Amino acid sequence: MAILHENYSLKTYNTFGIDAEADYFFEFDTIDEIKSFLDDNSLDNIKYLILGGGSNLLFTDDYDGLVLHPNIKGIEIVSENEDTVLVKAGANENWDEFVAWAVTNGYGGIENLSNIPGVVGAVPVQNIGAYGVEASQVIEKLDAISIESKRQVEFQKFHCEFDYRDSVFKNEYKNLFIITHVYFRLSKKPEFNLEYGAISKELENYDEVNLKNIREVIIKIRESKLPDPEVIGNAGSFFKNPIVNTRFAEKILAEFPDCPNYEVDNTNTKLAAGWLIEQCGWKGKQVGQAGVHKDQALVLVNLGDAKGYEVLQLANDIRKSVLLKYGIKLEMEVNAI
Repeated sequence: MAILHENYSLKTYNTFGIDAEADYFFEFDTIDEIKSFLDDNSLDNIKYLILGGGSNLLFTDDYDGLVLHPNIKGIEIVSENEDTVLVKAGANENWDEFVAWAVTNGYGGIENLSNIPGVVGAVPVQNIGAYGVEASQVIEKLDAISIESKRQVEFQKFHCEFDYRDSVFKNEYKNLFIITHVYFRLSKKPEFNLEYGAISKELENYDEVNLKNIREVIIKIRESKLPDPEVIGNAGSFFKNPIVNTRFAEKILAEFPDCPNYEVDNTNTKLAAGWLIEQCGWKGKQVGQAGVHKDQALVLVNLGDAKGYEVLQLANDIRKSVLLKYGIKLEMEVNAI
């Protein structure tokens, strides 16, 4: 059911647990409800935000505008063949529950993306990724509502302009489309990606390499490194791992040989942002009610009743110190609102 709230708390709609308030908050369950709302209400002269699970944003203040929140659910097999299955998932389906559904049904391709907080509708926006897999590898297309035309639009994969933690929905089309459904091409004959991190080593404790066991290992690894947002407010990795020119990376590695690094292509290398931050002395550091997680320097946390601007100031101080020590400018993965 569609509901329009006024002066609405967003504390439970962002995993940082920041107690911000929106002037207006509209939640809807169907495409017809959002179309009807847009027909009756012009958004031309009002600030608005499309909000899913709030797992990748930081409210730095109250939101003096309208928040649009899709509640669209459902998982449906659209088509299948001998090798693959095309699955349509609603924007407000919990992402990790969707991964669990795929694994339970023997569909591969997203098991490495287990235990990532958020909802399905945010997945193509951020192009989430972990342990050698990106969502763009399995997204075939998506449905969205154009706020300008109020019509339903289909985006094929190439329209989305996926890149590392990036898509057209974070740039040119930011806040112009409400994603309602995402279509995933999953495999009935999965090829496992086990080369990243400690996956292979952890799997030595299992009798068989299969989707279920890979998911269990991924969850175990993530839980050992990343805090549960239900326990301590956070948005997962706050910064992107920087991708730098390989020649520049070689200079960094000559001086700091312990820096974790991964070849991207013939000319670029990815460095570990968490390692860079830790070497600058930030791991476990607390500034007011904001802090850097004690076990993973890549994660900023709300240690009590932190204000969003406190977390942002901490992030900016971290970026400055990494830039001064390594000459590397870290990019935020989290969106500051």
